[in-house]
Amino acid sequence: MASKSVKSLLIAVFSILSLLFSTVSFANETPEKEGEVAGHHEESAFDPAKLIMEHIMDAHEFHFFSLGETHISIPLPVILYAPERGGISVFSYGNFHHGHEVYNGFKSEEGKIVAVNEAGEVDETVKVYDFSLTRNVVQMFLALTLLVVLMIGVANKYKKNGAKVAPSGFQNAVEPVITFVRDEVGKPNLGHAYEKYMPYLLTVFFFILINNLVGLIPGSANVTGNIAFTLVLGVISFFVILFSTNRHFWAHIFNPPVPGFVKPILVPVEFLGIFTKPFALIVRLFANMVAGHIVITCFVMLIFIFGAMSKVAGWGFAPVSLVFTIFIYFIEILVAFIQAFIFTNLTAVFIGQSMEGAHHDEAHH
Repeated sequence: MASKSVKSLLIAVFSILSLLFSTVSFANETPEKEGEVAGHHEESAFDPAKLIMEHIMDAHEFHFFSLGETHISIPLPVILYAPERGGISVFSYGNFHHGHEVYNGFKSEEGKIVAVNEAGEVDETVKVYDFSLTRNVVQMFLALTLLVVLMIGVANKYKKNGAKVAPSGFQNAVEPVITFVRDEVGKPNLGHAYEKYMPYLLTVFFFILINNLVGLIPGSANVTGNIAFTLVLGVISFFVILFSTNRHFWAHIFNPPVPGFVKPILVPVEFLGIFTKPFALIVRLFANMVAGHIVITCFVMLIFIFGAMSKVAGWGFAPVSLVFTIFIYFIEILVAFIQAFIFTNLTAVFIGQSMEGAHHDEAHH
């Protein structure tokens, strides 16, 4: 029931936004009146879709907010390799002044760094390879560092105090989660082999969870909402699943227990199932985390959309938008835990399926 309510709320939000976007677009297409200054028209133009995409996409800086022409942000290192420009170039993204200036023969256009000529135009003859530390990369390393520090601290407490001493501090918060993953994910899906896979399952769970929670901090990056991030996690799970397979699994794929005339149809389907499983992991995590951030951003943008039509409407809708934003924000905290659990649980399910036959042999024995 809760999921249906959330889905209905999302549908309503996107319907309202579609209507409002079309209204704003129609208003922007009206011709300028006599005496109206073109520059004023450009300043009043508001593009919610562009701002939403800038929020969920990767960038070369952590941008927090802007006050007029003053941008509060943390620029990140830019690492470029351009053979036609003498090789490697390393400098701060702040030298571009938020894309308004050219630096060292390069320019930032809509978040992408390109080479330019003396006239400031894009030079298509220069190939630029971007190895920069973007905000997704930096935040992922920060989350990884946080994960290692916290877990090593918990492990040291267990080494020092043993299992007889009651846990305390962060150890007390982590132990029930570890026990939950072991009892509700590992044992039911992997049987007696659960201990072998627990390090991987726990690492995946806490790594996704920390990135989900850190991504909810205002001004941070939505790392788990990046398809490249979920792709890597899905590929790793794919290889773990493959290395866990046995002859029973492959026999079921290429020689399923069905009538002979059905096998030509079922074998390709079963074979494609090997690749659709990690694909489901990749898309599920990516789509859910992106959708949550888009909804939160849309509620904030509604203030400016109404404000573009009328200042009174903008100020009047601000409290409503704030209430819904806070509500969805708390829902996203819950989703952060749920998506980490679902990814870990499905990984365990797929690993258990790859060991098909082994469970039956153990049970029979």
